[in-house]
Amino acid sequence: MRSRYSAFATGNVPYLLATWHPDHRPSRLELDAGMEWRRLDILSTSGGGPLDTTGTVEFRAHYRQDGQRGTQHERSSFVRERGQWLYVDGR
Repeated sequence: MRSRYSAFATGNVPYLLATWHPDHRPSRLELDAGMEWRRLDILSTSGGGPLDTTGTVEFRAHYRQDGQRGTQHERSSFVRERGQWLYVDGR
């Protein structure tokens, strides 16, 4: 989760697409250049341990856009395939 947040913050689209589960991955991804990600707060986790194949992360990401502050609150689902955690979806 933290690595995907960092990828959003730095505009690393290739990493975001590579860590998105292929069944849910968009064909392309355009990030808003005016979005400035400021902080990530992990609120809770479930699963995601060394022996787990699924995990959920609830987070709040803080940003600035056009001089306004905002947050994105999400509960993200991940699966581990071939040793790599992949983002499935968020609610």
